[in-house]
Amino acid sequence: MVAYFNASQLLTQRPEVSARIKENLVERAKQFNIIIDDVSITDLTFGTEYTAAIEAKQVAQQEAERAKFLVKQAIQDKKSTIIKAEGEATSATMIGEAMRNNPGYIELRQLDAAKSISETVAKSSNKVYLDSQSLLLNILDISGSGSRLEEAKKK
Repeated sequence: MVAYFNASQLLTQRPEVSARIKENLVERAKQFNIIIDDVSITDLTFGTEYTAAIEAKQVAQQEAERAKFLVKQAIQDKKSTIIKAEGEATSATMIGEAMRNNPGYIELRQLDAAKSISETVAKSSNKVYLDSQSLLLNILDISGSGSRLEEAKKK
């Protein structure tokens, strides 16, 4: 009865194959007053060539799935890079506009940098002496007349 099926059907349609074998055996066993309750296919062996072909097919399918995954990953990486570049371009545009519209923006950014540097140095166990040049506090007015902080102190 197994000969009526090809090898892939024996593997993929095991319940159907089992049912047909059971029907055939029940009919033949009735002649001898034998009752068959169930039939199970427990061990199927194929030739080495067929087994090698099945393994090669599975390896090829796995490689194809891996290639699909790599393509999807590359597409996602491309989208991520584009989004990141667009964000950086928007950020640069916004910073440029802020600098153009308000020259004090540069001084504010320098003060933020000085604060960050001083916090890092303060947390360090090393002794460090920094002057205003090292802390980026030598903020000059755009006209070059001096820092706005000094001007504010004079008033």
